[in-house]
Amino acid sequence: MDASGGHDLVIQTRDLTKIYRMGEVEVAALNGVSVEIARGEFLSIMGHSGSGKSTFMNLIGCLDRPTSGIYLLEGRDVSRLSSDQLAEVRNRSIGFVFQGFNLLPKQTALQNVELPLLYAGAAPEERRRRAQEALRAVGLESRLAHRPREMSGGQQQRVAIARAFVSEPALILADEPTGNLDTKSSDEVMEIFRELNRTHGITIVVVTHESDVAAKTQRTIVFRDGRIVETAA
Repeated sequence: MDASGGHDLVIQTRDLTKIYRMGEVEVAALNGVSVEIARGEFLSIMGHSGSGKSTFMNLIGCLDRPTSGIYLLEGRDVSRLSSDQLAEVRNRSIGFVFQGFNLLPKQTALQNVELPLLYAGAAPEERRRRAQEALRAVGLESRLAHRPREMSGGQQQRVAIARAFVSEPALILADEPTGNLDTKSSDEVMEIFRELNRTHGITIVVVTHESDVAAKTQRTIVFRDGRIVETAA
């Protein structure tokens, strides 16, 4: 597999394997996974606990390296990069949304969303402008000065989504983003993802165990025992 035609694909994996060694025992958490995810896709990854979906997300999120196999992110082979190089790729190309929001409690919504731009070295005026635009896009323009404890769970997750896309990444990875939310907030969050995908063309991958959440995406990949067992549109 090479990088030709890679600009239409954000993610390409071939025979991706992850083996964990526990003493004398080897556990294959991922067992030869080959996937292509096109630019602008909105898809979900499902599977029971231990199915390999979280391991796969860690690999495509450049949070870990595969034991073997190839991973191209926007046509670049990132499967053998150093930890520092992976951190650079994460900062530049990937936005993360987690179940627990992961907001800094003493920072305002605006300051939380500015963080990736701060790390990227953007000027203060640009950081503020882009963070305001991102919060406006998730319907929180009236909450710029609020801290996490002053917002509902759904609002906190929207701040997290704004933070994930403020640097205009190629990919947003959302790990159980609705896991801590009520049904109404969950529906609102998935609608925001759908709108960001539609209007900004950002590739969004949602890891979920909830079939009603997966149903809101364009395609679902199902993992079992470290392998893909189903792909459904």
